[in-house]
Amino acid sequence: MVAVELEFYLIDQERDEEGRPQPPVSPRSGKRDEHTQVYSINNLDDYANLLEEIAEYTAAQDIPADTAVAENAPGQFEINLKHQDDALAACDNALLLKRVIKAVAEKHGMEASFMAKPYEEEAGNGMHIHISLLDGQGNNVFAQHARMLEQAVGGLLTLMPASMALFCPNVNSYRRLQPGYYVPIAPNWGYDNRTVAVRIPAGPEDATRIEHRVSGADANPYLVMSALLAGIHYGLQNECAPGAETEGNAFADEEIGLPIRMPDALEAFRANEALACYLGRDFVELYDACKSDELSRFERHVSELETQWYLSTL
Repeated sequence: MVAVELEFYLIDQERDEEGRPQPPVSPRSGKRDEHTQVYSINNLDDYANLLEEIAEYTAAQDIPADTAVAENAPGQFEINLKHQDDALAACDNALLLKRVIKAVAEKHGMEASFMAKPYEEEAGNGMHIHISLLDGQGNNVFAQHARMLEQAVGGLLTLMPASMALFCPNVNSYRRLQPGYYVPIAPNWGYDNRTVAVRIPAGPEDATRIEHRVSGADANPYLVMSALLAGIHYGLQNECAPGAETEGNAFADEEIGLPIRMPDALEAFRANEALACYLGRDFVELYDACKSDELSRFERHVSELETQWYLSTL
């Protein structure tokens, strides 16, 4: 049983004076967004017409969209999809939702971006995935067997470093993995703790589930879901222990424990035999080759910042 949550930015179609993206002008106030408060009702009101149209389009296409919330930066929102017992269909709906959001934003004179880190000084866009397991009678296995829940978490944490190349597939993805921007950078877990990589949300017992909070919104949901299901299966098969629960602010207490640079993530990805057994060695080699080539092309590019720093000083 899975559900996908996607964060995105609404962006003005016009760039600022330096050619960079900028938040849109509020349709209600006529002012450009500069500040926001997470879960702000006012921000939802400002873009009510756009959000209502997204709801209409998703309903017409049977895309199980649910809650919309304002996130922690100007023009940033999250739309959640309802849980369903078909992981493949859930990934389909995540892609369909992206297309709807982009189409409606364009209709309203804006752009919608799922880029992991479009603004240097603002929070990035994440993709959170909720997962629980049902038995043949439809009972929540994680609610009935705490040990199986912990083993699933243990497997996810064990394969997490090797899976980062899938969770963060692009060069820009790693801009999001910075201390202070509410993104987990260590393989940790906890109960109802939004600062950890794997969270067990509070709620009714029959809704006991795992929330994976590492992936960027730019990731391929099919590949992320495959890695998560592999991690859960690996944990159950090998009875993986998750280690001690993280309590309090993990951002303040935990050291970096995940590869937060693309070369390191790709190295961990191609070296992990357990993950390769699930995904297939051919896929691992092809994916690594494609992403390594992207990284090589990026590193050969001379950026504007390099020119500013070095052209006249060296």
